[in-house]
Amino acid sequence: MAAARYANRTEQREKTRSVLDTRGVLYADEPERVEKRLAHLGADWAMARAIEQNPTVPAGSAGSTLGLPPESFTGEVLGLERLIGRNNLTPVAFLEEGVRASRSVGRVTISGPGGGHGTGFLVSSSLLLTNNHVLRDARVAARSTVALAFQDGVDGNPLTPAVFQLEPARFFVTDRALDYSLVAVAPRGAQGEELSSFGRLVLSDAQGKVVIGEFVNIIQHPRGEPKQLALRDNQIVDVLERFLHYESDTREGSSGSPVFNDQWEVVALHHSAVPQTDGEGRPLSVGGAVWQPEMGEQQLAWRANEGVRISRVLRALHETPLTGEAARLRDEVATAGLAPAPAPSLPPELSATAGSPPPSFNDAQAHAPTTAASPAAAQLQVHAGATETSAQLVVPLRVTVALDTPAPQPPPATGRPDVVSAVEKDIDAALTNHRLAQERPYYDRQADSAARDAYYANVRADDGDVLRRALTELLTRTHAPQPRYKPMRLVYPWVDLHENGRLCSIYSGKEFSAEELIRADAAVEEARLDRVQELLLHERTAGPAEFEAEFDVLEASMPFNCEHVVPQSWFGKKEPMRGDLHHLFACEVGCNSFRGNFPYVDFPDFEEAIRGACGKRENVGFEPEKGKGVVARATLYFLIRYPGQVGDVAREFPQDRLPLLLQWHESEPVTEYERHRNAAAAELQGNRNPLIDHPEWAHTIDFSGVWP
Repeated sequence: MAAARYANRTEQREKTRSVLDTRGVLYADEPERVEKRLAHLGADWAMARAIEQNPTVPAGSAGSTLGLPPESFTGEVLGLERLIGRNNLTPVAFLEEGVRASRSVGRVTISGPGGGHGTGFLVSSSLLLTNNHVLRDARVAARSTVALAFQDGVDGNPLTPAVFQLEPARFFVTDRALDYSLVAVAPRGAQGEELSSFGRLVLSDAQGKVVIGEFVNIIQHPRGEPKQLALRDNQIVDVLERFLHYESDTREGSSGSPVFNDQWEVVALHHSAVPQTDGEGRPLSVGGAVWQPEMGEQQLAWRANEGVRISRVLRALHETPLTGEAARLRDEVATAGLAPAPAPSLPPELSATAGSPPPSFNDAQAHAPTTAASPAAAQLQVHAGATETSAQLVVPLRVTVALDTPAPQPPPATGRPDVVSAVEKDIDAALTNHRLAQERPYYDRQADSAARDAYYANVRADDGDVLRRALTELLTRTHAPQPRYKPMRLVYPWVDLHENGRLCSIYSGKEFSAEELIRADAAVEEARLDRVQELLLHERTAGPAEFEAEFDVLEASMPFNCEHVVPQSWFGKKEPMRGDLHHLFACEVGCNSFRGNFPYVDFPDFEEAIRGACGKRENVGFEPEKGKGVVARATLYFLIRYPGQVGDVAREFPQDRLPLLLQWHESEPVTEYERHRNAAAAELQGNRNPLIDHPEWAHTIDFSGVWP
């Protein structure tokens, strides 16, 4: 079956290889998966693109190929350089972490009829994970053992292994389709060794652990031999719904091995090799002849390997109906990795940084009620009683804020390491993005002109409706990746910089350094996260709707220094609109709050309008003091990119206000700053603003189709 899956993906795999060869790892996998991988590494597209744009120089004392001073060098930069193939250096701690991970890996031995060897690894203080084809059922497991520390020491002499009996009567779950078996291990070895002294490998269903083109590491017992390591020269060539395909050095006996990324996180359960075959599908030997059974398996020629994605194993395990002691043992595996049951979810902005559940979260509540066997569960053999259980996770929340007042100063940090470390990582990445950006030319007119011409090469401009439809299709199709809303890391460091290297408020024109707004937003983010954690820990219960409403109020009281030209409330804060860089601009909190979600208008100079440094405001709308042409082009882009999303109510810029945008567009021509913004945003999210590239199209495009 592994061979069939591999063969069926030949065409896609060849395309992927071509992309890997010509563009690199960042472009070989689905954009959303790559974005999650970058986030998992503490990096983002801005940093990745900045590193790609910086010339490679010989590695300096800091260990980076970038021209960064030692105090600027961070682990995130090194990890990203390795991911995109710019640097093979790695901290020596990589080896130490690998040794620690290897302690939990052992050789599985099956005694009696059909006996043999495989590999398995501890995933809790009591349970071992291996393949179903290694331990097919509880009877086979009952006559099996696992030998830990079956390996050579640093002096080349073999260590004395610790042998533990498997105890399927206490726990045994297996799934033939996903080829995994999870079995209990005796707490003490044959010589009295403590199982707990060998640690565990934490399993996680978090996304972003690996992408196509990355290299993985496999700790294994090939052919039952002492523990060995296939290190890094094992490239992932395909990602399927339930499996990974990778090229690696494994042999029979490696079944059940953990497959690690470079952070020593388990990404897959190795389970099968894919043999080389001839045109008739017959397996080949290492010499190129058709393989015959009498040659022995050691003469088979392999071309790839297949592993089961660990997130899919966790999902199936989560769906297994268990109760009592069996459920408790299963939950130990999930303690540090498995997602909780459906519950009020954090908003997207918090979900990426809030970390693990607060201390009051009960691990026993991490599983939803099981009311019927799922298709995956139907294939399971469960050596334990199964009854329906139920649990509930409640999310308490209450926020008290004052509206229509200046945004409060963020409260002092509480010292909670999970909040502080997440925010500090954002600051470090944002400042690194900014330092890298300063080494680049602000705007390369020649290169951008060529990119613009290539982008619109197939767009016809002779018919207004055809042009608008063609642009909508083009902007949508090329909008990849789709960065999430994170202005401190994506807007301030590079995209929104002016020619003098500073940021200017879109409405007031007030100048700021990038670091000022990065640190200001970080303080707001820390205050938000801290407030939410306090609420989760101490307040009464609230449902999803209440949580969302309260968080909206919290956001409004603690805004970032970033303006959505098209207010978030008009599109329900949904992505990709929320993070679309073409309509995000630096804007101090005061102006951001002053504008609110009022549509743009052009006031006659009458006394009732409220005036300020940011512009004029009345209950009918808001007129900015600065940047009218810029915001007009950004709004027109939004209307073309997201037709039908806004304008269904009077406050959301109805169609009769279109002439105002066109007037502002004409009166304030495109600037070098906007051209830089357009090129920088295109680098990060793939699409461009046609009103900046072709200002003359503004009066050609038929905008009538963009309103609901």
